[in-house]
Amino acid sequence: MTRNTKATVPAVLLLALVTGCGSAPNPDKPAAAASTPAEAATSAPVPEPTEEATEEPVAEPTRDIGQAWEYEGTIADEAVEGSEAVLGYTQGVKSIVSADEDAGTTGYEWAAVELKSCSVKGSFYATTMNWTLSYEDGSRIEPSSTTYDDFPKPEYPVETKLTAGKCVKGKVVFAVPAKDRPATIVYAPDSVEIPLEWTVPAK
Repeated sequence: MTRNTKATVPAVLLLALVTGCGSAPNPDKPAAAASTPAEAATSAPVPEPTEEATEEPVAEPTRDIGQAWEYEGTIADEAVEGSEAVLGYTQGVKSIVSADEDAGTTGYEWAAVELKSCSVKGSFYATTMNWTLSYEDGSRIEPSSTTYDDFPKPEYPVETKLTAGKCVKGKVVFAVPAKDRPATIVYAPDSVEIPLEWTVPAK
């Protein structure tokens, strides 16, 4: 049985999502002059009302397995378009190596998430480091840091560069509590203000 330790790559998808813009007051605009000297002496200046346009990020609805999240934005001034999708979740994956060893405790088993990432325009990196499993009690589980020959194939690469028109699809393995199931599968790159989530179906 071959055990491969995955290298930790500090990959960050610097994707600036398109947002709306608001107009701000002009600080160089001169104040209106008083109409008479008496008015200037007795009237305090009244500042013009200002309005700062702010946009609060809106959470995307939780998606079902098989639904894709499509996006567009820029990376280093290059326009990019792409998509991310969770295609499946399987718990109870068999391996010669126990998931307890990976978790460092007892009562764990292997689970696999099938992912698909695509670039429609531009180039960027896809990585497993943006994905976690989320549980009802608030706990999160990251992908296994090791891989074994009998893990489900094809495996989703730890990191790979996608160019326009290319996709990558594969499975990511997690060591999970055998008596519990995650509530959602979370995609949370640094470029996204509110993480994307996919619902994990009941058994």
